[in-house]
Amino acid sequence: MRKKEQTIVVEILDTADKNRCVGELKDGMKAFIEGPAAVGDTVKARITKIKRRFLVARLTEVVKFSDRRTETRCKYFGICGGCKWQHLDYSEQLRVKRKQVVDALEHLGGFENPSVAACIPAEEKFGYRNKIDMDFTDQRYLTRDEMNSPAEELDRPIDFALGFHAPGCFAKAIDIDHCDLASEEMNLVVETVRIFFRDRKLSTYSTFNPDGFLRNLVVRQGGNTGELMVNLITSTHDAELMNELCSALVSALGDKLTTFVNGISTRKNMFAFNEEEYVLYGEGTITDRLEEYTYQISPNSFFQTNTEQAEVLYNEIVKQADFQGSETVHDLFCGTGSIALFAAKHCGNVLGIELVESAVADAQKNAEAQGVSNCTFRQMDLINFGKIREELEDFGLPDLVITDPPRAGMHPKAVQMLRELAPPVIIYVSCGPASLARDGQLLCAEGLYKLVRCQPVDMFPQTNHVESVARFELM
Repeated sequence: MRKKEQTIVVEILDTADKNRCVGELKDGMKAFIEGPAAVGDTVKARITKIKRRFLVARLTEVVKFSDRRTETRCKYFGICGGCKWQHLDYSEQLRVKRKQVVDALEHLGGFENPSVAACIPAEEKFGYRNKIDMDFTDQRYLTRDEMNSPAEELDRPIDFALGFHAPGCFAKAIDIDHCDLASEEMNLVVETVRIFFRDRKLSTYSTFNPDGFLRNLVVRQGGNTGELMVNLITSTHDAELMNELCSALVSALGDKLTTFVNGISTRKNMFAFNEEEYVLYGEGTITDRLEEYTYQISPNSFFQTNTEQAEVLYNEIVKQADFQGSETVHDLFCGTGSIALFAAKHCGNVLGIELVESAVADAQKNAEAQGVSNCTFRQMDLINFGKIREELEDFGLPDLVITDPPRAGMHPKAVQMLRELAPPVIIYVSCGPASLARDGQLLCAEGLYKLVRCQPVDMFPQTNHVESVARFELM
């Protein structure tokens, strides 16, 4: 009889969902292993759950290392929830990312033998992010060694941290010194802000302290322009304090700093979103460039996190769309209009639809600045089809729809809207294989659409995330 907390030894045979690997014990029982394992490893793991047909265990030691592994470079690996795949050789990362898409389409979406191409690799494996988002907390995550050391012997306080959360640990954050996925300038911003606030004993927001002052730090840098935005999110605006921080940032960064914004949020969650903004330095926006197009980016605006791979992704969207030159295109979840502008030169006209008002304004400015006259952007809520249908029809029913929803996918009402519009082609841009599979299944229900092909694109090396572009055709 196996029991919880018992240690097992198992060879890793394959990858599974939820960022787990799977092996098989001598009696045929499957074991799902949580932690940084690789196919081909032999590992020791501690049982955490026991089911009738399988068990779940947490990796404790690698007994034999697989040849699919590589050396990790980040000292926070295994603690931080970001770069969970640094231990995998890059070719193995690409193989598993394609497998994630195939598995989701087959097992969640019910698609039989879906046409999924090999994952397109990224040129830059580190330093590729143009945005990082960190939280303040008054509970620093401590390693096992730190927990066993007296507080006075630690090199930093335990009641302050600015960084990322460990997986499943939302009250605490790791006080990150350096993130290998961010640029040196972005890391310098983080260190400057950390030093500025570390000893000031200001309150931090949490679900337990909704009146806390410090909330989030968001740093953005144009991948092709180098322009740098610092967005410090607090619960209220303290003009004197923000001016002091502005001086510290200018002193540390000099002319590398483009703009500094103090965003105010009173929301009862940790999501980094500005309800109100105070611009302390610069214009309050930055720009980035994708091929010949330049985009204005506000603090709340969505923009692809990997500039270089965004160009690869957008060219793949154009390829999958197979434009004939005269199509009416609806671009859903259009953000600052980056996909719409890429599509505009290949089709008749584009309607970009977005819920965030500032992003719609940025998208319109971006189109005007590029001299693109066949793009229109509107603020609409896609789940209220009855209210927006007339406006969509006035613009022109779509020959092709591009949809790029957030990781959770589309609301079922938005999917139903697409089914009622029934465009001949839908290009679904996904940052989550599971949501692609679920939404794809809804689109294809009753034989209305068919999935023609899917192309994974690696936007996030060292992580388990994968982007993909899927083409659905009306039957």
